[in-house]
Amino acid sequence: MGNSALSSDRPFAGQIVLITGGSRGIGRATARLFAKGGADVVVNYLRHRAAADETVQELESFGVKAFSVRADVSEPDDLDRLFQETRERFGALDVLVSNAALGMLRPAMDLKVKHWQKTLDVMGRALLLCAQRAAPLMEGRWGRIISISSIGSFRVMPNYAAAGVAKSILETLTRYLAVELAPRGISVNCVSGGVVETEALNAFTNKADMLAFGRRAPLGRLGRPDDIANVVTLLCRPEARWICGQTIIADGGYSLLV
Repeated sequence: MGNSALSSDRPFAGQIVLITGGSRGIGRATARLFAKGGADVVVNYLRHRAAADETVQELESFGVKAFSVRADVSEPDDLDRLFQETRERFGALDVLVSNAALGMLRPAMDLKVKHWQKTLDVMGRALLLCAQRAAPLMEGRWGRIISISSIGSFRVMPNYAAAGVAKSILETLTRYLAVELAPRGISVNCVSGGVVETEALNAFTNKADMLAFGRRAPLGRLGRPDDIANVVTLLCRPEARWICGQTIIADGGYSLLV
């Protein structure tokens, strides 16, 4: 890509971005920033068609191309279709943001095998399956794969056992993919957030406690979707090309507390 495409106000002009779980919350905020920066965007969703349609309409208002694809990231056949549609529409891919998550929130002792497996498939295995399909579309381009984790991967949070383990898998896989894909010109990193104020918080039976935890951050507030989205897009700028296989924590300093 020529330097003319990397103007300060349109740093992602000419790029194609695919965001799983891109219709709401962090995914939507990330899609918005890429579109504002000039990127064409593929919005993956599973259940919320209306939100996906609204997101696509918003992205197109920035003068870029966008479309949505319904796909379950835990199903390989669905992922085949998602990436095939991306190839057919745009012919290539520059950025994959593996953001889709599952709110299976219950104590470890109450988890059933199906809960455990589905959570690991959606938030752990999906990164591997998406990366395998994304890499061929990134050949000859400086590709970037960014996964979204949370501090629940290393801090114990109530009812977060399955999700926390899945996020730790995601962070470990980020390091392995980074080493394997770097020679192919693809950088792989992860962004880990604290308590972020999205609709997903409504799934927590202890939402009030989660809000209280978030407000304990040294910066004095809960995270917002844009706080995470800003770090994702930062990692996709040329200035960040030397960052490889890292998990960047953006939690307002919360994880620094004992």
